Amino acid sequence: MKFLLDVLLLLPLLIVCSLESFVKLFIPKRRKSVTGEIVLITGAGHGIGRLTAYEFAKLKSKLVLWDINKVTVREEKKISIVKAEIGDVSILVNNAGVVYTSDLFATQDPQIEKTFEVNVLAHFWTTKAFLPAMTKNNHGHIVTVASAAGHVSVPFLLAYCSSKFAAVGFHKTLTDELAALQITGVKTTCLCPNFVNTGFIKNPSTSLGPTLEPEEVVNRLMHGILTEQKMIFIPSSIAFLTTLERILPERFLAVLKRKISVKFDAVIGYKMKAQ
Repeated sequence: MKFLLDVLLLLPLLIVCSLESFVKLFIPKRRKSVTGEIVLITGAGHGIGRLTAYEFAKLKSKLVLWDINKVTVREEKKISIVKAEIGDVSILVNNAGVVYTSDLFATQDPQIEKTFEVNVLAHFWTTKAFLPAMTKNNHGHIVTVASAAGHVSVPFLLAYCSSKFAAVGFHKTLTDELAALQITGVKTTCLCPNFVNTGFIKNPSTSLGPTLEPEEVVNRLMHGILTEQKMIFIPSSIAFLTTLERILPERFLAVLKRKISVKFDAVIGYKMKAQ
């Protein structure tokens, strides 16, 4: 009962904050400068990572680009090289990711392990390596490239969705942890797009709209970083869906998901398991 009363007392503040947020929608936010910033991007060899590197280069940032196809040395060694030869990374873009389009039984154990190692565990290791310098300088930015699949579950993307839910949780909890420690100069941003035309998922489609082009996603990502936006949904309707999923009846949600009609090529192993 006391908790409910405390919440009711916060209603005036809710109204003020809501009005403030509404007004801010019509006021363009100033974009910060990243000239001279040391930007490390994982998964920079293709797709979103590669295009993000181009955009930071245009803004005269210093780039450190990692990709599994280009660098084979151990993670710890790579981090040591960056610190010794480049300096303190001030913008970290955790972009590297893998996806396997298959159900639980068709997804091999090593594939499940790799999905979590790349899509979320790597975020811990890179952030632990570069956050101390950001904290010391009270200056920096940590970017988590997640997915709409980190908010809304999709059949036959079980390992991927699970890892992206974890990545979104990583971003949210890190954001709160920095606030609790009063580290105000280190910002966080999380990118959550729908299907992107990078070739990882074959023949994707959904009634939410056409498959996104990487250029469109990167433009939104760069704007979000430069204006210090915490969560970026592409399309913005994804944010609305995440809210609906928490308040609508389960039966209605089942119908709604059929209407959204998410489709792509996938390997189904349940029939093989049953035999």
